[in-house]
Amino acid sequence: MPPYQWDAQDYEKNSAQQRLWAQELIRKLELRGDETVLDVGCGDGKVTAEIAACVPAGRALGIDLSREMISLAQARFPAVDYSNLRFQQGDASRLPFESEFDVVFSNATLHWLRDHRPALQGIARSLIPGGKILLQMGGKGNASGIVAVIEELLRQPQWSPYFAGFEFPYGFYAPQEYQGWLLAAGLQPTRLELISKDMLHPGAAGLAGWLRTTWLPYTQRLPQEKRSVFIDALVEAYIAGHPVDVQGSLHVSMVRLEVEAVKPSHPIA
Repeated sequence: MPPYQWDAQDYEKNSAQQRLWAQELIRKLELRGDETVLDVGCGDGKVTAEIAACVPAGRALGIDLSREMISLAQARFPAVDYSNLRFQQGDASRLPFESEFDVVFSNATLHWLRDHRPALQGIARSLIPGGKILLQMGGKGNASGIVAVIEELLRQPQWSPYFAGFEFPYGFYAPQEYQGWLLAAGLQPTRLELISKDMLHPGAAGLAGWLRTTWLPYTQRLPQEKRSVFIDALVEAYIAGHPVDVQGSLHVSMVRLEVEAVKPSHPIA
């Protein structure tokens, strides 16, 4: 994954929906309270802090590739006040841990990787035997309405020169693909599921905030002065086909891939 320049504070203000979905995911962990948990792609840290609160006799470590995100997380949740919570910069494809965690958790992160196999291998190494994973990410068909509008924009003469040789940047996969990758990494799948989600944004400004803070593979190919123009064009085109509802909200149809697996006590035959 390229080292995109994240605006951590802007992301924090425009990621309410991601946090809501993460909270739903945390409940599925059914934590006892004494586990060691690795949160891969912790972002601004607020989800990892919620995990840490669920394991008062354990600990939680959040890692993220973005130095800006880690700096914000460490400032928001200082070790002096959160004794079982830590953050460090790290690459999901190069996890350095060995048999250290009971649980590996990840929300809205792994779709940033085109090739998920190195991450899954690192996740497997990070787990103790008997440990488990719970991952959620963009799945096959995710944000198809937004993707269709972007692809149309990229064909327009004012934008196409900036995207010469550009390839779709996200890894949105189906359960069938993931099954083999998990087994190859030494993980036993227990649930693989595509889940449809309705992402709500408070009007055009809310949609623009989400696009500005998370669709970086597109916006960061553009000169700084053209990025807001591109986002405005994208929002306008999307609303033309997906008008606001009576409450003034915009809906984006999302598809999430949820993955549960365990690391067997003995290698998979």
